[in-house]
Amino acid sequence: MGRTGVIAPVRVYGPNDLAAYDGPLLLDTSVWLRYVHGSGDRLCPGTVDLLNRIAQTNQLLVCDISCWEVATKAAKGKLPLAVDVGIWLEQAEALAGFRFRPLTRQVLLQSTRLPGDLRGDPADRMLMALALIDRVPLVTTDRLIIEYAKQHPGLHVVDVR
Repeated sequence: MGRTGVIAPVRVYGPNDLAAYDGPLLLDTSVWLRYVHGSGDRLCPGTVDLLNRIAQTNQLLVCDISCWEVATKAAKGKLPLAVDVGIWLEQAEALAGFRFRPLTRQVLLQSTRLPGDLRGDPADRMLMALALIDRVPLVTTDRLIIEYAKQHPGLHVVDVR
């Protein structure tokens, strides 16, 4: 991947492939959670350095659907938080380096028009749709998203497993 806005034919990158990249990155929910909670050591080497560098320019993007996913996991007891989820989300939103992207009708519509056989989490489809619309790489640990990107042009992902 080249400089901002220049997408190479490659569709799946590792964090070290983006050494010269200075554009925005869309984080999937699990990557956002790990980064905010300081458990980036559970991501592949180079991930935290990449995210820290992009955060310096306030270009780490988080979709509102990720806020919904966090709240849903907390409500089901699958995500233990030290504070109420509403407070956690306010604190996470106030952190430097992040910009939150709304879940627009355009994103919702695009999520239903992704080509190919795409099963699984509707939130993942919304993240993929936003990445396509904004033309930004999606940083993920999700094997299904990574495999999808290998087979379908346009979606670029950063594999941080």
